[in-house]
Amino acid sequence: MLDALSLDLSPVVADQPDALVFATVSGAHLYGFPSRDSDVDLRGVHVLPVERIVGLRDPEETRSRIWDRDGTELDLVTHDLRKFVRLMLRRNGYVLEQLLSPLVVHTTQQHAELVTLAPGVLTSHHAHHYRGFAGTQWRLFDRTGELKPLLYTFRALLTGIHLMRTGQVQAHLPTLLGEVKAPGYLSELIAAKTEAEHGPAVVDTESVRADVEALHAELDLAQERTELPPEPEAFAALDDFVVRVRLAPGAGAVAGPA
Repeated sequence: MLDALSLDLSPVVADQPDALVFATVSGAHLYGFPSRDSDVDLRGVHVLPVERIVGLRDPEETRSRIWDRDGTELDLVTHDLRKFVRLMLRRNGYVLEQLLSPLVVHTTQQHAELVTLAPGVLTSHHAHHYRGFAGTQWRLFDRTGELKPLLYTFRALLTGIHLMRTGQVQAHLPTLLGEVKAPGYLSELIAAKTEAEHGPAVVDTESVRADVEALHAELDLAQERTELPPEPEAFAALDDFVVRVRLAPGAGAVAGPA
């Protein structure tokens, strides 16, 4: 199986037109169930120079590229710092998982600071993100019968429950199985996923449906009982952070490794 971190991804970082605050591996590798033929999802933040923000041309806030390198498909998406932070403040679980991913390809002092600010954007409403994502993936599983969207369904629900209970973002499904009560067959499904990215899920669909509905109920209950606040508390600190990074001497060339 491909180990995403065994690839030398430093040339990818060096090839970016603007300096990166961070780059991490997301997707199935982060979630703990990559397949032998999984691509590598790289996510990060770039910093546009001030002149590209204040001029008449629309800034390139999001960049995306998919290409093959040494037989592995790489999928790179980066957002400009301001857009990324705005997504953080919109209760977007995806960007928090990317920011906090332990699979770090490139890091800086600014990355470390942004990580420390992340708890200040967590709210009880992040449950809606994971509830919605689980629903989308379940409908995809219902239509295709594939194992991948089924595992994504369970991963989203367990991440949401864990977040509501602990205030911590945990995206790694095998780890979640040790922290949140979940169906015992998930370990077998994770093992089966290693063989094929789009293989079928050999399960009793109605039994699995009942388990998914039960986890939805657990997420509802966890949201009702959570100690997370209803609104982000780090807006001012994040605003200051974005301004400081943007206006720093040589903006677009952020400080070196943390």
